[in-house]
Amino acid sequence: MTRLNWNWLGVVPFFAFAALFLILPTMNIVIGAFRNPEGGFTLANLAGLASPRIVESFAISIKVSLASAVLGCLIGFAMAAAVVMGGLPGWIKAPLMTFSGVASNFAGVPLAFAFISTLGRVGLVTMLLRQWFGINIYAMGFNLLSFWGLTLTYLFFQIPLMILIITPALEGLKREWREAAEVLGASTFQYWRMVALPILFPSLLGTFALLFANSFGAVATAYALTGSSLSIVPIMLFAQIRGDVLQDPHLGYAMAFGMIVVTGLANLAYVVMRARAERWMR
Repeated sequence: MTRLNWNWLGVVPFFAFAALFLILPTMNIVIGAFRNPEGGFTLANLAGLASPRIVESFAISIKVSLASAVLGCLIGFAMAAAVVMGGLPGWIKAPLMTFSGVASNFAGVPLAFAFISTLGRVGLVTMLLRQWFGINIYAMGFNLLSFWGLTLTYLFFQIPLMILIITPALEGLKREWREAAEVLGASTFQYWRMVALPILFPSLLGTFALLFANSFGAVATAYALTGSSLSIVPIMLFAQIRGDVLQDPHLGYAMAFGMIVVTGLANLAYVVMRARAERWMR
């Protein structure tokens, strides 16, 4: 007689949580995107995504996600490389990784309030720059409640996430590879161009995809910071759920379905690239 494996009981809460809060809601959204108010099958909801306002919201969301992902990757990679390979004191790594672990999960209303208090029109840094150096960043064109203001805010959690993910990849670069390149007469630039970056490329591309998805799905930070002044997809979807703008729940389902497709493709790219990177590091 086959004995029951009671060890499975330990993961029951995980599967129950995933089913209730991830799988079932996602299925409900997908099904609702292809239904009309009478419950019949239709493609009109997806056709509604072609309206200029919704297309513009997707375009703004994609631009913000691309900008924050690119800057997050560049700055985060430079910081991680400086700590791992730059010869900095060893004690710097532990505080940096600890801060990155906290900051990568710091978002929503607290993050928006922190940036408004710091870089808002009467924020601390804004006032200090004006009083001490005579620099008025708002007179120079800066606006926290704008595209670049939201991108800057997103960088607070994008850069730490990049550091957390890329640091193990940098530590996986074997010293023998660099020594072999130097023996063969390669310069530092040639080593990075022909050895290190090709090896790190899957990790870099995968992390970029993850940062893109992380930014694309963020709603609380953007809504608390900009309100309705910047019509990105999550804000429009949030407004539709409240029923004060679109007043079409099935079109809202279609918008959510479009977000699922975009973030799903980005996360799939991350998983594939991560698997390739792990094979390279073995």
